[in-house]
Amino acid sequence: MRLLFDSFWRAWAYCLMPRVMLLSLLPLVMLLLVALSWGYFFWVPTQDWVRDMLDSWQLLQSMLDWMQAHGAANLQGVMVPLVVIFSVTPLLVVMTLLAVSLMMGPALLDLVVQRRFQHLALKHGGSAMTSLVWTVGSTLAAMLTMVITLPLWLLPPLMFVIPPLIWGWLSYRVMVFDALAVHASREERLEIGRRHRGWLLLIGVLTGYLGALPSVVWASGALFAAAFVVLVPVAIWIYAVVFAFTALWFTHYSLAALESLRAESDSVVVGVSVPMPALASEDEQHIPPPAP
Repeated sequence: MRLLFDSFWRAWAYCLMPRVMLLSLLPLVMLLLVALSWGYFFWVPTQDWVRDMLDSWQLLQSMLDWMQAHGAANLQGVMVPLVVIFSVTPLLVVMTLLAVSLMMGPALLDLVVQRRFQHLALKHGGSAMTSLVWTVGSTLAAMLTMVITLPLWLLPPLMFVIPPLIWGWLSYRVMVFDALAVHASREERLEIGRRHRGWLLLIGVLTGYLGALPSVVWASGALFAAAFVVLVPVAIWIYAVVFAFTALWFTHYSLAALESLRAESDSVVVGVSVPMPALASEDEQHIPPPAP
């Protein structure tokens, strides 16, 4: 728990550095083009597709009709853009994660190492190729999970639970590996994962919910259409800052855990064990010495 909060406040403090703020603009350039293109070409068709799908789902349509009959006017008109937003947001999250991992991750790791962990020896438990394969494989697994669970996102409670869980697992897999690839050996990385898996997954889930906060900017379809050029860059920049914070939180936690693990190993004295001399029992003390 102490390590969790210590790495949390350090990550926030690092996010206020000018260097980190400038790094957060790098994914924005790429993702801004993607978001603008998607919004321009696919915002209206995607809403129409979701609206037709909701109309064809009899059980959900019955629930919406009942809720509208009891005072929730135009509920479907509000729900359609929300479903679109919460469906597209994880895809942007995945793309931002890749951008952070490829563009920001090494720079943020170097910043943390220079300021806190220069004393840690490099054991190179993972290569650049291994990191790339690990990131791509984990991302494909997360995207497959998103596709499989997509129908469940139409249920209001689950749309707020499933995406952060998927994001938490993905960020835990990718960012912990990148943070430890150079400094930790494979055995150390596996041991840290065994000891701290729960806390690291918790960091992923918490930052997953934090990453969903900018979606509030897109909560209204009319507002989104009217202020598209302004809202999309702001929202994606917030995503980039959130991901920078996420990378810093994982890096501080992982390297501090590695430092603690090595401190435990160094506390064990390596050498020949010398047994303690046995104490004579009371009977042995009264045995007379042998006759000469």
